[in-house]
Amino acid sequence: MQKTIIAAQLVSSISFFLYGSSCLLSKKMRLEFERYHLAKYRVLTGALQILGSVGLAAGFFYPWFTLPSSLGLTILMFMGIIVRIRIKDSLLQASPAIFYCLLNLYIFLVGLVEFNVS
Repeated sequence: MQKTIIAAQLVSSISFFLYGSSCLLSKKMRLEFERYHLAKYRVLTGALQILGSVGLAAGFFYPWFTLPSSLGLTILMFMGIIVRIRIKDSLLQASPAIFYCLLNLYIFLVGLVEFNVS
């Protein structure tokens, strides 16, 4: 189980760093956020994704960073799923948001068990 959670945390951290950077720098992402009708939240979304990514990476050294970071990313991706449903995207188009929502929920729940939080 230890290898699984490390892999999950690493995949999520790298993915959100890249995606968050893309939100801030990419013209394609600028157009996507216009398609979502959320252009004014693009920079905030990118910054939150990078912050969550850094928090997950810091969690390797300071494990308590993992809980708020993974919970924040779970909430962010859950909101992404809602946006995808609202704009009537296909399941395939929504699948990255669903995957990362579930991945970060898994990281969060394992963290709760690890810290014995009730």
